[in-house]
Amino acid sequence: MRVALITYSTKPRGGVVHTLNLAEALADFGIDVTVWSLARQGDKGFFCAVDPRVALRLVDFPEVENESVTERIVRSIETLPRDFVADDYDIVHAQDCISANAVGPCIRTIHHLDEFTTPILVACHEKAVVEPYARICVSAAVAAEVVAGWGLHPTVIPNGVRADRFIAAASDGVGKQRWRDELGRYVLTVGGIEPRKGSLDLVSSYHLFRQRFPDISLVIAGGETLFDYRDYRAEFERRCSELDVAPIILGAVEDTELPSLVAASEVFGFPSMKEGFGLAAMEALAAGRPVVTRNLPVLREVFGEAVRYANDPLGFAAAMAKSLGDDSRASAGRELALSMTWEAAARRHIEFYKTHPARR
Repeated sequence: MRVALITYSTKPRGGVVHTLNLAEALADFGIDVTVWSLARQGDKGFFCAVDPRVALRLVDFPEVENESVTERIVRSIETLPRDFVADDYDIVHAQDCISANAVGPCIRTIHHLDEFTTPILVACHEKAVVEPYARICVSAAVAAEVVAGWGLHPTVIPNGVRADRFIAAASDGVGKQRWRDELGRYVLTVGGIEPRKGSLDLVSSYHLFRQRFPDISLVIAGGETLFDYRDYRAEFERRCSELDVAPIILGAVEDTELPSLVAASEVFGFPSMKEGFGLAAMEALAAGRPVVTRNLPVLREVFGEAVRYANDPLGFAAAMAKSLGDDSRASAGRELALSMTWEAAARRHIEFYKTHPARR
């Protein structure tokens, strides 16, 4: 079976992590897998090493000065098909809105649903939900949104997680100490500064939290995105100034360094407004870290009693305070992470591919 997995970026975003891990797990089953993506900013490969059994095809995507987000997305959709040939594969599996618009008849994984305001992007989002001939969601909560919004019924195949990497990091005293020497004690979030990640609420909750724990800093890692969040970032900076909060913003962290960064944190904060699964929080559980997430149906579905939940900054601050030094949920969290394997996800995908052959 020849499978093409298509993702819009080589950068460390959740959907890209999903694509690469799924590709490697499919290769373990003997599937002939090729991952396609756009090579933005001169990239020669993905943000992490990829098993050589997985073929990689990157389509050159040069930067265009003063290009709007809408123009960039339209150009992305137009660029991918110049090299991609669907007939070379038995299965074409798009992992995002851009890919689903670009490659023609395909299977689509809907990780989460976005909300756009410009007519072109609204149309792209609609097409990426409606036109694929089969759909997968990584959680029942997102699948229910698709049912409610479009009357379509995706198959639910949960994410896997590379729990082994984060379990090993939790036992690596040297790796953790290196981050603690640099950052001190810290609350960590991974995902960058953007509306979907609830960054403004995180600043407000940390402001309340540090009244009791002034020696613990706020660290924000990650943040690669296709979208223009300059206005939100400006509001974030205003909120920080008003509350005298000075977060340590690391940006993208090397893939090999991320597990120890997570393992060295005191608490992992995850105030996302919208998620499809919550992979970064699951990795934190694998590292044995206490996790506080927003009280969303999808996160209740995925994490159960392994994390604490909050609805607002006051609740987040209280939950983070309760989590300090509390390992009462660590065992359950690690067991949950270990149960979410890419092997199981790949097996489910192969079954799905066999029952949903390509439509040309």
